[in-house]
Formats: sequence, structure tokens, C-alpha cells
Amino acid sequence: MKNLFTALWRVITFPFRLVFNIIAFPFRMIGRANRFLNTDADDRPILDTFSTLVAEEQARASIWDHIEALRMHLFRMLIGLAVGVGISFYFAVPLMEYLAGPVGGLPKLQAIQVTEEIGVFMRVSLTSGIAVMLPYIAFEIWLFAAPGLTSKEKKNTLFGIPLATLLFLSGMAFTFYVLIPAALPFLGGFTDISQNWTAGEYFSFITGLMIWIGVFFEFPLVIYLLTSIGLVKPEFLKQQWRLAIVIIAILAATVTPTVDPVNMALVMLPMSLLYFISIGLSYIAYAGRRKNLPATDEPS
Repeated sequence: MKNLFTALWRVITFPFRLVFNIIAFPFRMIGRANRFLNTDADDRPILDTFSTLVAEEQARASIWDHIEALRMHLFRMLIGLAVGVGISFYFAVPLMEYLAGPVGGLPKLQAIQVTEEIGVFMRVSLTSGIAVMLPYIAFEIWLFAAPGLTSKEKKNTLFGIPLATLLFLSGMAFTFYVLIPAALPFLGGFTDISQNWTAGEYFSFITGLMIWIGVFFEFPLVIYLLTSIGLVKPEFLKQQWRLAIVIIAILAATVTPTVDPVNMALVMLPMSLLYFISIGLSYIAYAGRRKNLPATDEPS
């Protein structure tokens, strides 16, 4: 009889409990997020923690735990990217028309392969999906790294997610509005050969360049985060600026669509500027790190 009344009570109260749980869910998630952000995994710097883990007997198990966590985060990032690509399907054709603007629109391009049009459609959707889901992808990366950070480092790096998105989109915008208009006239007018570009080659060229330049624009934020956790020092970046310029020149020559120095300089200039901005941000992060560490733990 007692079990009957208990079951009846659960049935009667189920709608009320369901409504209560739905209302309480966001507050519980906020509470969990607040506890996570204000919990320090370890008082030691992350490099010291990693060195200690390597020396311990359970290091191998710990490494496998991190690999498993990384696998789950990568899996969720792939799901998020698939969702972003699916969303992009709805506006891929107008986006293709917009990206084809520098050559006069889609009618000015041609397809010489049976699968070329669907391939272009998927490539543009993938590029758009990356841009749409970049905040979520960056959040998953943050979730993977956050357990090894202090509470202050968690909060500081969390604010870097919208900045990472802004930098990436700025790089893509710079490519389309500055680099492409300067490169296409050179590519199309180098000789008297008539230009009949295929859609596959054109969109591979456009989207690939936009992705790479967008990634390069993330460099200042990456340097700031690496300095914050003690992996990079600003003095090293300052001393090696000549080598950095040479590396930037090599990268610019690799991703630049043309061989002329003008377009290569268009890529080198913002990348070099971003490098020197990174040095300044590294000094800021380094000063904050020294301030937060005890005197005995100050980095040399």
C-alpha cells in the first residue's frame, strides 16, 4: 500500500517537479559555471604541475585521461561544425554570389567537372560553418584547458573567446576586401591570355586564403594566452623579431596567391604589425603573471 501511495504521489507531482526543474535549470547551470570559474585546480604554475605529473607513477594514467578528454572535446567540436555547415546550407548560394563579386558574379565562372558545383557549394558552406561556429569551437578548446588554470586565468581566457572570433573574422574581411581586390587584377592581367576561371579553382583560392589569413590574425591572442600560463616570455619575442620577420615573409610567400612583392607585402604588413602587437600584449600578460605569483615563484 505504501508503494502504491508513493507511486501515485510521484505521478501527481510529476508536472510540478518538471516545471520546477525547467525553471531551476538555468540557475543550476549558472551556479555550476560560477563554481568552476572560481575553483583553482592547483596553486602551482601550470608548467610546474606538468613537470610533477611526469615524475609521478600515475603520470601515464593522467595522460590517457587528458587524451580521452581531448577526444570528447574534438568530437563535440566536429558536431558543432556539422551544425554550422548545416546552417550555412541555407545561405550558401547568396554567399557564393557575394564572394564571386570581384569577378563579376557567378555567371562569369564556369564548371568543367560534373561534381564541381556541389563541391564549391560544400566548400563555401564549410568555410561559412567554421566562421559561424568559431565561438563554440573556441569555447570547447577553453573547456579542455580550463581545468589546469587558476580561477583568474579561467576568467581572463574566457573573455578571449569573443576576441578570437573578432580577430578571425577581421582576417577574413581583410583578405576579401583588401588582399583579393589587389591580387585578382595582377592574376588576370599578367599576360594577354584570356581568363576563363573555373568555379572550383576560384572558390578554393578565395576560401583557402580567407581561412589562413583568419588563422594568422589569431596570433596576438595566442601569444597573450601562452604568456599568461608561462610558456612564452616577451623578452624572447623582442629579441627574435628579425627571425620572426623572416618566418612571416616565408609564410606570406606561401599563402600569397601571386609572386609579386606588392601582394606579398600586403600580407606581410598586417602579420608584422600583429607580431609587434603580440609583443606588447605579451608584456602585459607577463606583468600580470608576475604580480599574481608569490615572490619565490616569480619567473626569471
